Amino acid sequence: METIIKINNAADISVIVIYFLVVLAVGLWAMYSTNRGTVGGFFLAGRNMVWWPIGASLFASNIGSGHFVGIAGTAAAGGIAIGGYEWNALIFVVILGWLFVPIYVKAGVVTMPEYLRKRFGGKRIQVYLSVLSLIVYIFTKISADIFSGAIFIQLAIGLNLYLAIIILLAITALYTITGGLAAVIYTDTLQTFIMVVGSFILMGFAFKEVGGYDAFMQKYMEAIPSNTSYGNTVISSSCYTPREDAFHIFRDPVSGDLPWPGLIFGLSIIALWYWCTDQVIVQRCLSGKNMSHVKAGCIMCGYLKLLPMFIIVMPGMISRILYTGLRGLMLSVMLASLMSSLTSIFNSSSTLFTMDIYTKIRKRPSEKELMLAGRAFMLLLIGISIAWVPVVQSAQSGQLFDYIQSVTSYLGPPIAAVFLLGIFCKRVNEQGAFWGLIFGLLAGLSRMITEFAYGTGSCVTPSNCPFIICGIHYLYFAIILFGVSVIVILAVSFMTKPIPDVHLYRLCWSLRNSKEERIDLDADDEEDIPDEKDEESVSEAGEEPGCLKKAYNWFCGLDQQNGPKLSKEEEEALKEKLTDTTEVPLWRNVVNINGIILLTVAVFCHAFFA
Repeated sequence: METIIKINNAADISVIVIYFLVVLAVGLWAMYSTNRGTVGGFFLAGRNMVWWPIGASLFASNIGSGHFVGIAGTAAAGGIAIGGYEWNALIFVVILGWLFVPIYVKAGVVTMPEYLRKRFGGKRIQVYLSVLSLIVYIFTKISADIFSGAIFIQLAIGLNLYLAIIILLAITALYTITGGLAAVIYTDTLQTFIMVVGSFILMGFAFKEVGGYDAFMQKYMEAIPSNTSYGNTVISSSCYTPREDAFHIFRDPVSGDLPWPGLIFGLSIIALWYWCTDQVIVQRCLSGKNMSHVKAGCIMCGYLKLLPMFIIVMPGMISRILYTGLRGLMLSVMLASLMSSLTSIFNSSSTLFTMDIYTKIRKRPSEKELMLAGRAFMLLLIGISIAWVPVVQSAQSGQLFDYIQSVTSYLGPPIAAVFLLGIFCKRVNEQGAFWGLIFGLLAGLSRMITEFAYGTGSCVTPSNCPFIICGIHYLYFAIILFGVSVIVILAVSFMTKPIPDVHLYRLCWSLRNSKEERIDLDADDEEDIPDEKDEESVSEAGEEPGCLKKAYNWFCGLDQQNGPKLSKEEEEALKEKLTDTTEVPLWRNVVNINGIILLTVAVFCHAFFA
């Protein structure tokens, strides 16, 4: 009978208690010391963040417990190729900082759907992308992170699965709901430090136990499970023997589990969608105090993304050879990855709902109302997340990371196509973008639903899904879906009227430096602008709020709203500052040189492990 070794000694418990106390202290400090009573303060941290918290938060938002469980599990089964997902990001964080963020900043937007509304006009694309993003967050990121993290906690401590989830969500919700993006970014920075240091200790311990890198390579190829039968069925040796190409990133284009053309081109399309257009990632960059800080944050994230191959992938492969100890530290690392990615997703989901959906439901909401709506939606999202766990539990895959990536391969490419063409091809219009998105969604859903209906199968019990549907690798499917979406977008756009340049100044690459005044396509949509007169504050003018009201206002940051009224000239100057992308020449050169170094390192890493 298998025994589960639970955390029950003083050293392990002390590590976990200290971890929770430090995270809570940083979250409460950030909550207390930052302005969280305005839309800009709550959702964009006052656009005053410096480079190192931005870089750490980008990394922490990306690396969730689904990464630790999913990537490590996939690596144990298939080798180092899954690390190519991490190193691909080295290229796309540079593309994010140098090509995409300058356009978003010049556009003066808070959310990605808001950018599409300014670029194309109308509301249907904005609402469509907001709703789809929220669905993707719930079905992939939130559910996978909560489930994998809770399973780990359940095994380590012996807590009931739902009790473990509720405790985690209660702690993360406290500073996420009250503190806004600033609290999330500062706690992400702490979580990054814990993840990196803890993972390095675990990696060193694992390599010491296995006998070094050369011994690791030899022992991994010899690691065969003791039980090679499935019920009464004798399993084929190809199902449990390590792959011959386990230590190569680039694998056979036909028979490889991660074929090299898919890893280079298909993965780049998914990375373009995730790193350059996803609200969770871009929101951190929009909080930067200037473009040099944004670029430096992207570079820092890129350097940190070098590490998962060594601190997650290879220890995952070593776990096939031996069982690793240091349970308290492992749990702290898992908690750090889980809480950092969840807080980021909750905050960004709240931003999407408040700025892109709620403003369509409520005409001219006050700023205070937007703050409360965003916080209420976070509570709703947490409830949905808990309710969704049994579904993930029943449909869990041994290779969780593969499941997440395949879903994004079916839904992400059309969005990547719209953003790429929207920024770099000014001829693309609203009709082209909308029908490209709809066609891409239908094509992606048809593949996803069919695959889930037939089941993905396994080496022991293969799926009977027809080859024409499921036989095409999901990374190849991403390339096809992206190409078809581009063709539809361009075809419909060229058959319909172009958007005049007067509506596109500083919204696309060719017009990015224009000094002309832009007339927004959505200029008539006054309901999206928060009402400057907050009815409640008007009615309470001259009244002293009671103790409970004061405590409530402080807890939500609403007492910080009553500042001096800006004149029209001051408002214009502030708006110009927020959309300014100029850089000090010295720091521009420093970040540019680091960008080139990072791209060179990315090429070297791929070539060395090819």
